[in-house]
Amino acid sequence: VTLVALLVACGGGRTRTEQVRNLEVSEGVPAGTRVGFIGDGSTGITGPPYLIVPVPGSAVDTDLIIESDTGEIKTKIELDRETRSSYSLVAIPRSGENIRVVVRVLDENDNAPTFPSPVMDIEFPENTPRDVKRTLNPARDQDLDLFNTQRYNIVSGNLNNAFRLSSHRERDGVLYLDLQINGFLDRETTSEYSLVIEALDGGNPPLRGSMTVNISIQDVNDNQPIFNQSRYFAAVPENATVGTSVLQVFATDTDFDENGHVEYSINRRQSDRDGMFRIDPASGLIAVNRPLDFETKEVHELVVVAKDRGVQPLETTAFVSIRVTDVNDNLPTINVIFLSDDATPKISEKAQKGEFVARISVNDPDSKTEYSNVSVTLEGGEGHFGLATQDNIIYLVIVSMPIDRELKSNYTLSVIATDTGTPPLHASRTFHVRVTDVNDNPPEFSESVYHANVLEVADPGTSVIRITATDRDEGENSVITYSLIEENHSHPPWFEIDSKSGLITTKSHIDCETDPVPRVLAIATDRGNPPLSSSATVLVTIHDVNDNEPIFDQSFYNVSVPENEPRGRCILKRRRTPVFSTGRVDILNEGSPIRKKDLLHSPSLPSSLPPSTTCASPTSIVRFSAQLLNPQDCMDINILENTSGSGFGPLRQFCIFSTTGVISNSAVFFKSRRVYPPPVLGNCT
Repeated sequence: VTLVALLVACGGGRTRTEQVRNLEVSEGVPAGTRVGFIGDGSTGITGPPYLIVPVPGSAVDTDLIIESDTGEIKTKIELDRETRSSYSLVAIPRSGENIRVVVRVLDENDNAPTFPSPVMDIEFPENTPRDVKRTLNPARDQDLDLFNTQRYNIVSGNLNNAFRLSSHRERDGVLYLDLQINGFLDRETTSEYSLVIEALDGGNPPLRGSMTVNISIQDVNDNQPIFNQSRYFAAVPENATVGTSVLQVFATDTDFDENGHVEYSINRRQSDRDGMFRIDPASGLIAVNRPLDFETKEVHELVVVAKDRGVQPLETTAFVSIRVTDVNDNLPTINVIFLSDDATPKISEKAQKGEFVARISVNDPDSKTEYSNVSVTLEGGEGHFGLATQDNIIYLVIVSMPIDRELKSNYTLSVIATDTGTPPLHASRTFHVRVTDVNDNPPEFSESVYHANVLEVADPGTSVIRITATDRDEGENSVITYSLIEENHSHPPWFEIDSKSGLITTKSHIDCETDPVPRVLAIATDRGNPPLSSSATVLVTIHDVNDNEPIFDQSFYNVSVPENEPRGRCILKRRRTPVFSTGRVDILNEGSPIRKKDLLHSPSLPSSLPPSTTCASPTSIVRFSAQLLNPQDCMDINILENTSGSGFGPLRQFCIFSTTGVISNSAVFFKSRRVYPPPVLGNCT
């Protein structure tokens, strides 16, 4: 090899004409296939023998067989154009001229188009517009020209013709491939495509290469959740506890991942503002959130929202109708309207049987109807009140027996209502009925006759006695006014009475001698309409005072007494004026008192009258107390009667009594130191 190189180098120093011999051989021919001859008479190239000098790096020695003696070139191996497309060598004949031999390997369609990877994964958002392209890896074919890649086809997987292919060739000879959107993508319809794309060359028949393109359609939040029902219905008892499950709603979202994750809520602005129910955001389970009440609200309408978690979330709504079923958990309600003029619980004691007291209406909140089947009873009133109804709807409390306020002024009544639930519930309403007064009782004095005492010297305005009367009625009917009527009209009115207090006082000067026991009629009158009155008698005893001198009806009395006059026989009856309650008569015999046992001076009234009696009797009687007059003692007896009053000092009147007898010595009257008071005297007559 070194020698050949030197020869070439030496020969290169001379100027010679270089001949070129071009040979061609198809690739893939069997080894030993003749390629051609270096020298060919028709070409004018010098014939053999040749000195073969391979061009460095041309692989002539390994791939070709060159016969230097004949100039024949054969394939040593099966040539591959894609591995080496040409061979170059220099053949030097004896003439010393260089023959440049170029063996070109002709292309045969022995290579199919090949994709860089058999599988390619790409993604498209489902909202990708039509005609949008995505560049795919092109297929490459080592063959040339017509035998290179000529076209691409989608063999399979193009559902609904969603894609199409486009290609273009660049200067590098590669047919580049684009995948285009042919329609509208919808991940919810088809989330993935697996396209088999085929590359074909221009051979006959063409060779093919294929690639699988896996297309994932990326989700876009373009679908709102959808409930499996547009309206839901449920029922729950009103005594359901908090947390009790009612029903479960369900919605689906065909979007993917967060775009398809549904959360539930209740639209509080449009429904259930009181928060009676709650919903689990993840499961859609609706439960009781607050105690329910059938009587407050029977049907609850909820607006339930299902919303996804997209960046721009979408939502939808459904209606949930929850009916609360009744449970007998409410007492009947009792409404009482009192039928008095001022709507208070009262009734006049003159009310007749059947007169209305109150109107009773009863309602059961557990019932849907306005009036429920509730039984009503009345307790209390001691039989004076009862219930009346015509339709079992409205009840009237009526008077069933006469009432008397003075016997009882207040009655306690209880209305009891019982519903028909199981178990039945009871409600009661208690009220107090006041019996109003009617002026049906006159005033009553504490006594029918009052006794009073007063001195006849009492000044006007002196208190005599206070009388009292009571009235069983009340209010104005029991307010009492007092008045007086004096029965003796022979003198001006002596007394007056305070109309309010009943205090009787002297109105003017009174006189025992004129009327020692005046009789007054006291009248008590109430303020009822019409007024009622009653009366009582007042006896006023006027105590006498010594305001008049005693006057005898005669200044001299002459009495004859037989000596044998029995004891107790009246010997003298005389009258004096005025009389005194505490006056006494002294009988003197010329200065010495006659013995009490001999003569007895007594009044005409019995001695058993009380000592408080005012005036003495105007008549006094002198009697024998013993038969002590002897015949030999008969003589005239001069008796001096001393009458003294009980006033402010003794007033004296002297009268001489003459007795005829056998007494020889006349009587001498003088003031005695022994005084014999008369018995206690009674009222003046």
